[in-house]
Parts: sequence; structure tokens; C-alpha cells
Amino acid sequence: MNTTFDTVRAEALFASVLQASQEPTPAQVRTAVTSTLRRYGVTGCAARVAGEFGEYPETAAARMAWALEMIRSAYQELASREFAYAG
Repeated sequence: MNTTFDTVRAEALFASVLQASQEPTPAQVRTAVTSTLRRYGVTGCAARVAGEFGEYPETAAARMAWALEMIRSAYQELASREFAYAG
């Protein structure tokens, strides 16, 4: 199940320059999300996603699936570490 945060982060990752072929680390994913949200904002990222789905639906769907998978992994790892420190 995706939260609103997951969706916004996935849209930002989708709109970023980071590519699946680069096999980014969780830290690189989080950095890309932060910098892309600062650059375009939430609505700007959503607009870029919509544009790609309009022009290239097949590749956009694959990129969004990758983005969601990377967001779940990158932020779950972060939450796990923070929970461990709070112990």
C-alpha cells in the first residue's frame, strides 16, 4: 500500500535524472528525491510524470514501477535505522 509520501517521493524520483541502470543506493535515491522536490516542487514533479505517461506510457509505467520499488526500499531502510536508534 502506498502512502501519500510514497507517491510524492516516487513522482520526484521519476522526475529526477537518476536511472535504474545506475543501480542507485538508498542514500542516492533519497538525495535525488530531495533535490528534485526542491527544484520542481510537488506539482512540478507530478506534471512531469503526467507528461511522460501521455507521451510514452509503456516506458513511463516501467519507470514508475521502478521508482515505487526504490522508494519503498530506500525509506524503509531509513525508518528501520531510526527505529533501532530510538530503542
